[in-house]
Amino acid sequence: MKDTKTYFENLDGWRFLCFLSVFFFHSFHTDFQHIKDNPTYSFIKKDVFGNGNLGVNFFFVLSGFLITYLIIQELKKYNKIDVVAFWKRRILRIWPLFYFCVFFGFVLFPLFKQAFGQVSNETASLPMYLTFLNNFDLIAHGLPDASVLGVLWSVAIEEQFYFVWPLLLFFIPLRYHWAIFISIIIASIGFRMANNNPLLYEHHTLSCIGDLAIGGLGAWCISNSKSFFLWIENMPKYLIYTVYLSFILLFFFRDEVFLAETPFKPFERAIVAFLILVIILEQNYAKHSFYKMSSFKRISRLGKMTYGMYCLHFIGILIALKITGILGVNKALWQVLLIETSLALLLTILISKLSYTYFEMPFLRLKKRFSKI
Repeated sequence: MKDTKTYFENLDGWRFLCFLSVFFFHSFHTDFQHIKDNPTYSFIKKDVFGNGNLGVNFFFVLSGFLITYLIIQELKKYNKIDVVAFWKRRILRIWPLFYFCVFFGFVLFPLFKQAFGQVSNETASLPMYLTFLNNFDLIAHGLPDASVLGVLWSVAIEEQFYFVWPLLLFFIPLRYHWAIFISIIIASIGFRMANNNPLLYEHHTLSCIGDLAIGGLGAWCISNSKSFFLWIENMPKYLIYTVYLSFILLFFFRDEVFLAETPFKPFERAIVAFLILVIILEQNYAKHSFYKMSSFKRISRLGKMTYGMYCLHFIGILIALKITGILGVNKALWQVLLIETSLALLLTILISKLSYTYFEMPFLRLKKRFSKI
């Protein structure tokens, strides 16, 4: 039987927007106090992009949806899951760039610091990074000295998910998969209720796994419920507008809506994740969308390289900071906001393009050998 290809053309652009959200969340660094004290700087850094890390939440839901959808289609087509082939595909996609970043963080970054007369003060544990447990290392020791290592916590959670997920779906019949997703979502909310700690809330696997399960639940519903599929397909425009408006409001007023001391805080991730899921489903299946992301061709093309952009963007930021510091064009607010940030973004895109073309692509070609759907 000839293998088929599944491709959601409207999701590539969203990947890039998610990266951009995280990129701006990490941007606008300055050591000058007069810039930090400027109200405009505080507004942009904290009020506009202070919740840019929600891009990671979007990535989690998106991964849960895509991976679960592909597994379900494989189950329906072959009546089984080739777990080993699944793991091989994930290894070829995730490991090469991940381990390059680990090598950069633990080996090259200290050498670069030494070359510039600085001393490395790395607190991160190499064994934890080598075994994809680095989100727990971040919880225990805080952010690593090498900023390129700091963003890998989410990759670790996804890799933990990729290891366990096909096994769960393999041993439990397809008609009961929904029970797995619901159980994980409830358990994830329960973990957040019992652990009102920002580090655990944002970086612990049991807190974040609910986002991936919500994505998986959406994939199961769209694949197995005709009535749900038709509801998404015929979703009225007013509801679509409401979902997007709700997500935008949460992006800018997340802390005001979900105050840490309120009983609603443990449900925040789930609410945000369900909004994200509806956006994903609407983009893929709704007939009354007011736009489709695939119509934005350049953004969609960039979306194919977002794994590299996410992993490597701190390298672009660090190079931009060094260049603007040497040239002395980082002393005014407009220089930090425009010159420094634009240069960092351009460098990140360039580095990611080189990585995708010459480093990642050979592994992606190998990955196709193990593709089922």
